[in-house]
Amino acid sequence: MQILLSLSVAILAGLLMTRLAKPLGLPSVTAYLVAGVLIGPFCLGRLGIEGLGFTSMAEVEQLSLISDVALGFIAFSIGNEFRLSQLRQTGKQATIIGIVQALTATVLVDLALLGFHLLFPQLLDVEQAITLGAIATATAPAATLMVVRQYKAKGPLTDLLLPIVALDDAVGLVVFAVSFGIAKAMHVGSFDLISILVNPIVEIVLSLGLGALMGAILTKIEKLFNSNTNRLNMTIAFVFLTVSLAKLEFTIGPVTVGFSSLLVCMMLGTMFCNLCPLSDELMEKADRWTSPLFALFFVLSGAELELDVFANLMIVLLGLLYVAARSAGKYLGAYCSARALGCSRSVYHNLGITLLPQAGVALGMCVTARELGEAGELICNITLFAILIYELIGPMLTKQALQRAGDIQPMSEEVLNRRQIKLQNAEKKK
Repeated sequence: MQILLSLSVAILAGLLMTRLAKPLGLPSVTAYLVAGVLIGPFCLGRLGIEGLGFTSMAEVEQLSLISDVALGFIAFSIGNEFRLSQLRQTGKQATIIGIVQALTATVLVDLALLGFHLLFPQLLDVEQAITLGAIATATAPAATLMVVRQYKAKGPLTDLLLPIVALDDAVGLVVFAVSFGIAKAMHVGSFDLISILVNPIVEIVLSLGLGALMGAILTKIEKLFNSNTNRLNMTIAFVFLTVSLAKLEFTIGPVTVGFSSLLVCMMLGTMFCNLCPLSDELMEKADRWTSPLFALFFVLSGAELELDVFANLMIVLLGLLYVAARSAGKYLGAYCSARALGCSRSVYHNLGITLLPQAGVALGMCVTARELGEAGELICNITLFAILIYELIGPMLTKQALQRAGDIQPMSEEVLNRRQIKLQNAEKKK
């Protein structure tokens, strides 16, 4: 009963907040996140009234399965952007820009935090600086995808944006593994080549392989059904199955074999959309089915944001430095590479801004960073501060950038008049 009550309160709070956010021109993602903060352990939850909000972080964490499933569907939807017909046009650009903007963000954050280390070595060490630099690569695909869907964004910027966000996961895994491997070696005094290079490469290759296999199997099984309803049910079941398989982890000698849920589900979507002739229709139906799931995911994400990071002045200072350096890296990396590749002015001026949101992947990196002990706790707190800032303002900035690029078009007078007529007819019936 308690779990069902929490879920219903979370969805209702998110939906009601969208009504307050709409006159302000804020995306629904931001409204969901704010609703999550309000019903979370640091606001209404402090009252200790069961059902009014989440009274502890443990209550939020017990619903983590929902977040895992939602991220799986988000990655599956992003895989739809890797159709061969589109990749022939934007594949090369997306790959180069994706790598350059991620590495630029890492370099600028490293330089900024290493400079801070030289000035205040007692507050931040080298291991923490380079680990945070690696975390800076990650971009949140969920917030970006939701903004694109809500406003039905279409155009050159959107065509580049979604593949780049998807590539961020692969690039981020490699950069983080190398940087954190070096940081860990400095921390314990030993160098481990397997954890630095072998494990991340194995994870990426196996994740893409598992996703491709599941996508091929799904396409074959879909042919057994004539009803699109049954095909949709099979598609949803396969995403659930793929998310569960991506949780597997085991060791073969010194090598750790694991999978990235985002990469596996992204490849599942990629294979499915390229092999199944009915994928367009099924993807559209799946998007409708997942709408409440995504709303719940963002409300829970807002509830997870730890507001007590603002109580520590050093965390705030380092967090602001991290946010400034990462934002500059994302923007400059995307601007310079997109311009060099001949992208239009509207693309290279706005692309970097759409890459600012940060959440799930960065949080996963934080869990690994805790292996550094107390140094890892500081890394987590700084990252949580940055996520809080990025998640609340990132979707709004993404919307504005897509509007400036012309990918989000204002409603035509015809559509507005049609809606007004429907409302008037409904009032007359009453």
